Amino acid sequence: MPTLFGSAIKRREDPRLITGAATYVDDVKLPGLIYAAILRSPYAHARITAVNVSEARKAPGVIAVYTGADIKDRVAPVPCAWNPPNCDLKVPAHPLLAFEKVRYVGDGVAMVVADSRAAARDAIDLIDVDYDTLDGGVDPEKMAQAGAPQLHDSVPGNIAFTWVVAGGDAERAFQSAEVTVQQRIVQQRLLPTAMEPRAAVASYNKGSGQLTLWATSQNPHIHRFLCSVMLKLPEHRIRVITPEVGGGFGSKIPAYPDEALVSFAAMDLGRPVKWTEDRSENYKVTIHGRDHVQYVELCGNRDGTITGLRTKVYAGMGAYASTAGPGIPTILHGLIYPGAYGVPNVHGTIYGVYTSSAPVDAYRGAGRPEASYLLERMVDIFARKIGMDPVEVRRKNFIPPEKFPFTTSTGLTYDSGNYEPALDRALQMLDYKAFRRQQEEARKQGRFLGVGVVSYIEICGLGPSQVAGAVGFGGGLYDSAVVRVYPTGVVRVYIGASPHGQGEETTFAQIVADEFGYPVENIEIVHGDTETTPQGWGTYGSRSTAVCGSAVKVAAQRVKEKAKKIAAHLMEANEQDIHWKDDAFQVRGSPGQGKSFAEVALMANVAWNMPAGVEPGLEASAFFDPTNFVYPFGSHVCTVEVDPETGEVKILRYIAVDDCGPHINPMIVEGQIHGGVVQGLGEGLQEICIYDEAGQLITGTMMDYAVPRASQMPHIETDHTVTPSPVNPLGVKGCGEAGTISSAACLVNAVCDALAPLGITHIDKPLTPARVWAAIQQARGSGNGSSTGKESLT
Repeated sequence: MPTLFGSAIKRREDPRLITGAATYVDDVKLPGLIYAAILRSPYAHARITAVNVSEARKAPGVIAVYTGADIKDRVAPVPCAWNPPNCDLKVPAHPLLAFEKVRYVGDGVAMVVADSRAAARDAIDLIDVDYDTLDGGVDPEKMAQAGAPQLHDSVPGNIAFTWVVAGGDAERAFQSAEVTVQQRIVQQRLLPTAMEPRAAVASYNKGSGQLTLWATSQNPHIHRFLCSVMLKLPEHRIRVITPEVGGGFGSKIPAYPDEALVSFAAMDLGRPVKWTEDRSENYKVTIHGRDHVQYVELCGNRDGTITGLRTKVYAGMGAYASTAGPGIPTILHGLIYPGAYGVPNVHGTIYGVYTSSAPVDAYRGAGRPEASYLLERMVDIFARKIGMDPVEVRRKNFIPPEKFPFTTSTGLTYDSGNYEPALDRALQMLDYKAFRRQQEEARKQGRFLGVGVVSYIEICGLGPSQVAGAVGFGGGLYDSAVVRVYPTGVVRVYIGASPHGQGEETTFAQIVADEFGYPVENIEIVHGDTETTPQGWGTYGSRSTAVCGSAVKVAAQRVKEKAKKIAAHLMEANEQDIHWKDDAFQVRGSPGQGKSFAEVALMANVAWNMPAGVEPGLEASAFFDPTNFVYPFGSHVCTVEVDPETGEVKILRYIAVDDCGPHINPMIVEGQIHGGVVQGLGEGLQEICIYDEAGQLITGTMMDYAVPRASQMPHIETDHTVTPSPVNPLGVKGCGEAGTISSAACLVNAVCDALAPLGITHIDKPLTPARVWAAIQQARGSGNGSSTGKESLT
């Protein structure tokens, strides 16, 4: 029966999703439902001198109009939940509706509530706002310079924070190194583009004082807490329900003004209120990702040994500090600089910079892709400088398996790792030596073939809670589960995590099925409702399986231990003589004596014949707080051909060999890898969020923002190695972000390798045909090998 840990059974979620039977937030319909629309600022930076809502209030169907001045004393600003230590973070107030200044295109200015969505949207056009426009800026490096426009009076020079990561002695390493390479790298701003835009429905019961909020959230329990802060409402009076979530990629982690505004209106008007953004609104106000300007140096010796890494990074934060925004370019970025090579000497200075653009927060990988990209690009540039194969540079610097657990120069302790077999397998799948021969032949014919290799490591399974406190994360990082067995043997598992596409309704059921010897069909996973599920700290950072899945495992084991006591009593045997065999409790030496799990479950619930001192019922809870993060790793290989006349990049093959520990469901792991690779290749080839000089979003629709299509993507070849983690009972690591962390760098490495005969060492992504063609023309005309030059760090 294909129910056990390791089986590639079909996802149980999919039938309702692919047949249209699923319920999303916008599908929620309540008696007396009314609709909200939000007036957004058309300017990136301006003073609000007057807001006239009189015409809007008289419009047909309008029930209420709120301005920032109307609500500012009744609600609190949007909180920032991550304050990294030792960085002097400055968090200016982020009002739910702007009432003095707007600071990006899309900043909310007023809200209309009407009896239909159309009436609400029509009415916001009747609101007359007088703006006194001000200068702004969207480039984080420029906004950090002297003389840049000042966005917040309380944040001098627009510097949200200055955070330093250091380990070893980077200055000495660079002074004594035989070779130093440097590069300016731009990690462009990206739009998450989840299938479902954000939405919220709020209903308030004045009699009980209970607010129910349906929200598109990756972490309903965190949303409940943050909404309680914004609404000044006790947390136990708020119930957050997250039904289906059509993708998140990090964009549905933060608490936004909009959920609180809808909730405020429902409380004020005594009627349920719904708000749903369209795609244009989504692109303007839902968080963006990446947005780094990085100055990077790497040093080492001519034998290929890497000895040091140094960075200066300008990380765009957008107009306000989002929920987890400050933690992304600091804790989740700088600490992973040593990579799979254990770089012994590291120094990085990261400036968080406020810009007049949408706030930036977690986007698939969240800081780790930005770190992996800069390191993997620099390893290739270093290898080119010393005339060594980039594969051999990586192999020479890998942390050897016998050194794990390994503590890096930045203070992380990698739980386990064995990097070389993953690299060897990826090269074997390609036949690396044969491709190099093919490449040489192609170059003689004037064709440009290239191969890119990446060996990444990432920090996942976010926890433990003590570390969360130490790094300024505004909450715990444990997770929880309750496993409850009903009299008929049906099992319900209530989890604190809130899956939104990862497949945990299947994989978590497999964990329990494996423990109980049950069909998966007998097990239901319940999630996404703060009223019925135990406390959880969110689904992000590839943590849900490693942390919440471990809680499920522990709770299931506790249920099984109780069931064993009951089985021993029913069979009149010593508990020590009971063992689990052939999906039943059996007495050793008496194979004819046995009790199935279902038989024990029935007796536990009817309690007719229970052991002394054992309570009725068959359920257990577990709160799992890991002792360490987990550190997945792998090697990816990409081959390309570049057309020098058009700049078009054609991906020939893409190979991904990843190690996320044991696979609960190999098919789901493969799907996660595929999705991550596609997002990373989209970032590498075509995706870029562009603002003009006035702060207007140029790529504000899908006609302008180039989301990758299936027809543009290569066949992705996957394989894996298995290195279990010692820090959780499942041995698992994370796989949801692995593809994104590695694929953009892998692609760019391949293209730069293809164009090596022209002396090109770097091109900033995305590698659009126009960009690649321009780099080729520049190299042919001037001999400059980098599309961005080699600016100094000093």
